[in-house]
Amino acid sequence: MLEKHRDFFRDFRGDTIHPSTLEVMHELGVLDELLRLPHQRMVKGTARFGGRVVGMADFSRLRTRCGFIAMMPQWDFLDFLAKCARRFAGFRMRMGTEVTGLVFEGDRVVGVEARGAEGRLEVRAGLVVGADGRGSVVRACAGLEVIDSGAPIDVLWFRVARRRDDPAEVSGTYHVSAGQFMVLIDRDAYWQCAYVIRKGSFAERQRRGLEAFRGDVARCVPLLADRVGDIRDWEDVKLLSVRVDHLRRWHREGLLCIGDAAHAMSPIAGVGINLAIQDAVAAANLLAGGLREGALRSKDLAAVQRRREGPARMIQRFQILMHRRLLERIFDSPGLIRPPLFMRLADWFPRLQGLAACTVGVGLRPEHVATVGAAGRARG
Repeated sequence: MLEKHRDFFRDFRGDTIHPSTLEVMHELGVLDELLRLPHQRMVKGTARFGGRVVGMADFSRLRTRCGFIAMMPQWDFLDFLAKCARRFAGFRMRMGTEVTGLVFEGDRVVGVEARGAEGRLEVRAGLVVGADGRGSVVRACAGLEVIDSGAPIDVLWFRVARRRDDPAEVSGTYHVSAGQFMVLIDRDAYWQCAYVIRKGSFAERQRRGLEAFRGDVARCVPLLADRVGDIRDWEDVKLLSVRVDHLRRWHREGLLCIGDAAHAMSPIAGVGINLAIQDAVAAANLLAGGLREGALRSKDLAAVQRRREGPARMIQRFQILMHRRLLERIFDSPGLIRPPLFMRLADWFPRLQGLAACTVGVGLRPEHVATVGAAGRARG
């Protein structure tokens, strides 16, 4: 496992661990250990349109072991996964080691070139798995074709102080005001804020000035009005350029891309990490035998794409629909918009919130651990 950075600490990573991922953690025998880490539990997903709160998803209705989304800093989750992986004698992890290229023998990928603290190195493998995100070096070096579905938004990340008497239900709620959309994530001592803007409009906001931006934030979430001064300068505001794209082909001989490297997701509904984990579980189930026998074939890699491409593409279509039917309407309106019909219906008929929770929290094709895991169990 090669990780470019020396640690997992990134403020712009999402914090949502969905019920499908928690189910996988149970099947690996580590769920109780995971849930001992500090986290919050989001049972219901809501949107706030000015003073009106609309229910969107009710995860308590799911027939899963955990009827909630665990809100946990992603660096804690990744540290936890790395700790669990180190229990296996064959696992090696090199932090601060950046992949710079692929190693080929003919048309087959047989390893990667990388750069670490000790200089350049070459790592060879029976299979290279590219899980290096939306800016994937692996997929670029492999020459895999990227199809851009378009994303009309970017996200500005920043933090403001959280107070002990702040209402817990603010976390994870969609906050909508005139021309604005924002989500707050509870990081205990502070709120991690995701402020959604029209793509390419960050420079214009900077030209308007920091004070105007602070005012926008205060109008969008009035709770923060007395602490927007925590945004001291533009260095405190990080731009995440959103992309929604997918590979026409996720693989070539000796190489497989998964997660955002195969299908970059919008941050809408926070499903990216959970889809990536579903990809990983499917890949393990389908490829473990061939890897163990040293007889992995291209058709085995194609089977992973066949299984996972449909669910990923359907969620991307849902995200694009949300961009167009909700976010673009918000950006275009000089006043507060009315909640879209699908949100009003979910609010009026709570059973629909269970359907929304299943789509977001479980997914369209949930994967289960079929290989022998840490607990020595197998499940189909």
